Amino acid sequence: MALKNVVLEIGTEEIPYRFIPDALAALKQGAASALRGSRIGFKDVNAYATPRRLVMIASEVEEQQQALKESFRGPPLASAYDDEGNPTRAALGFAKSKGVSVDDLKEETVKGVRYVTAEVCEEGRATLSVLPDLLRGLIEGLTFPKSMYWNDPGVRFARPIRWILALADDQVVPFSFAGVESGRMTSGHRFMGKKAIEVKDAADFMGALFENKVILDQDRRRQEMLAAVTKLENQFEGNLKAELPPELVEENLYLVEYPVPFVGSFDARYLEIPEEVLVTSMKKNQKYFPVRNADNKKLANFFIGVSNNRAENMQVVREGNERVLRARLEDAAFFWKEDLKRSLSSYVDRLKDVTYQEKLGSMKEKVERTQKLALWLCGELKRQDLAPLVERAAWLSKADQVTSMIFEFPELQGVMGREYALRSGEDPRVAKAIFEHYLPRSASDALPTDDVGAILGVAERLHTITACYKVGLEPTSAQDPYALRRAARGMNEILWARNLDLDVDAAVDEACRINEVDGDTRERIGAFLSERLRVQLQDRGYDKDLALLAISVVGRMPNQALRLMEALTGVREQEWFVNLVSAAVRVRNILQKAGREARRGERLEADPSLMTVQAERELDAAVSNLEPSVHIALESHDWQALMELLAKLSPVVTTFFDDVMVMDRDEAVRNNRLMILERCGALFSEVGDIGSIKLAPAEEPAPKE
Repeated sequence: MALKNVVLEIGTEEIPYRFIPDALAALKQGAASALRGSRIGFKDVNAYATPRRLVMIASEVEEQQQALKESFRGPPLASAYDDEGNPTRAALGFAKSKGVSVDDLKEETVKGVRYVTAEVCEEGRATLSVLPDLLRGLIEGLTFPKSMYWNDPGVRFARPIRWILALADDQVVPFSFAGVESGRMTSGHRFMGKKAIEVKDAADFMGALFENKVILDQDRRRQEMLAAVTKLENQFEGNLKAELPPELVEENLYLVEYPVPFVGSFDARYLEIPEEVLVTSMKKNQKYFPVRNADNKKLANFFIGVSNNRAENMQVVREGNERVLRARLEDAAFFWKEDLKRSLSSYVDRLKDVTYQEKLGSMKEKVERTQKLALWLCGELKRQDLAPLVERAAWLSKADQVTSMIFEFPELQGVMGREYALRSGEDPRVAKAIFEHYLPRSASDALPTDDVGAILGVAERLHTITACYKVGLEPTSAQDPYALRRAARGMNEILWARNLDLDVDAAVDEACRINEVDGDTRERIGAFLSERLRVQLQDRGYDKDLALLAISVVGRMPNQALRLMEALTGVREQEWFVNLVSAAVRVRNILQKAGREARRGERLEADPSLMTVQAERELDAAVSNLEPSVHIALESHDWQALMELLAKLSPVVTTFFDDVMVMDRDEAVRNNRLMILERCGALFSEVGDIGSIKLAPAEEPAPKE
């Protein structure tokens, strides 16, 4: 037999929407784990949430725990019984510790040794007797980014708990948490439902809530909300559609228990303001969905909001929301007009009154240092043609931070700088760079589309990292308050997206010179950037050993490190490359055992007269012929050519190991062959430690030397 439904509902004051998705996942996973850990079978576990409740429903829960049967190994048989077959103190003690009679001990043989064993059986308890502790444990196990105390000073939760419903079919599961006793009472919608609802059976729970205007299932609530939005869209004249970003849909989903979308409008004159301002006002402050023309994506003077209350007169709801939005847009219009009374460049001098960081001076000083570094980058990247644009964009890059609009909408930094720059007559590429140098703002964000903004973005990130290290604001394993890891990631993403071959080591040197950073700190910055590059390459799906090899060859140039990674990944599974890695391992091992090493840059000449096997002559010739071409490929970063050269070397070195006994009895022959391998190893080292690349187990070379 099974309990058809077990329901736990935690009724609360309104929980912040951003807490709910993680809490839902934790509740579902925690319930399934707790039931399995308690040896209670079930068919399914689901979790649901609204702003006022978190709910777990388990279906077809077994009425009885499964019996527990475990076998424990005790002392060896020889130690458990004496010569006359009587149990020793070891056997008696083991049996007592497991709660069984010594006569019930059994034996088993493990690796030729006979042991005594004890089988412990525990009958399963009734599920109803297990559920009180299990359900209370689920509530105790929920954690949130921020929690509150209320009645009980020892208990915290996202918001105060007002009721707990706990039912196993028609029976209450009795327990208490934070002074609240579990029962069969729940509460309907705050405005449209009953304050107290008695649920007679768990199967009736969701239906009782729905009758009281609570759509508990978030998937159904989403469907209802989006269907209503579509219905409203059909009422518009023209091809207008609501903009429905997933994150805003989810936010609205967890702000309501019964979604009631409605249409509102605002004066068309506000459309003269940059649309980012309007959209930010609607999305961030009011949680509205903006409305656009589906053909040209132009913003319309409408919005769709989601109410949590089906009022008798929705006109009142609509007008109230319109008044709130109108006030915000009126403020924005005022800031827009006031800010435009001055040119963007006139705001730059006011940055001297804005502290960048207490140990690093003002924002204006930061701008000046970033500008110097950006101009240096133009020369390093051979883009002197962009220097005037980069210089101007750097000078204006933070000017919008002291405007009225940014004071009200700080998240629009860069956006407003771009708009004010355009209206001040600045070059369009300069205006674009003021916005794009902030990109990417997150891992999934867009990247700069113009090298002016890209160069400025790299310069600012390098300056930020260097300056923060200078004053001891280095990231730790637990904290990174100045987002230096994100800055390093963004810098590499820009270099990759724009295919910029920047020598980051040289750039760090210049940034350290500008910021007057000492040598030890410079070394730590280099190590930090190298490690972030490795992590970032691995995040792209490349293996650690390949990432380390690429960094060892050309890590100072992140763009080329990525290109080398791509080339290595393209050949990694090919037979010639697998053979080459195996050969590199053997070369390294043989030289190490012989006390020799491959010395890069040292010219070694083997004696042709001591080469008695064709394979050693061919390897010596191949290395001699390939060395210049390999050097050229490395210097020119022609990774495809490098792979083709290595492909030519692979069969030659493989044949060498098949046909040649390196450790010949003749010392002169042996030393000559070791010299050939030294040259081969030196060539390998030019392209990194190829022998460090991990092969699949079946491909590991068997040592023959």
